[in-house]
Amino acid sequence: MKLNHTNLTVADVEATADFLQEYFELEKRGGGPAITILSDEIGTVLTLMQGREGEEIEYPSSFHIGFFVDSESSVDEKHRQLKEDGYDVTDVKTRHNTYDFYVEAPGGFSIEFGAR
Repeated sequence: MKLNHTNLTVADVEATADFLQEYFELEKRGGGPAITILSDEIGTVLTLMQGREGEEIEYPSSFHIGFFVDSESSVDEKHRQLKEDGYDVTDVKTRHNTYDFYVEAPGGFSIEFGAR
């Protein structure tokens, strides 16, 4: 059995999709303003769904999605890029054998970016 996809409810589908495309190598594969399907070359599928009008979307403080790369230098470069572009990023640290940082995505959830 294979996990088919993960769905995240967000306030602004397009802004969140644009962010994930620009910084995390996901590509739009379909959908529109209310739901967008993103995927990458290794089969990750992430759908973004517009929250209901007036619905406040809140994820638990520990909720996040993670992207991992092969090198610490790639983590440093992504951290620099996001920070220079004005995103709120944590410091890069080694935690639990992972060299990583977190960034708040426009959709209201956190992204972990790291290397092992």
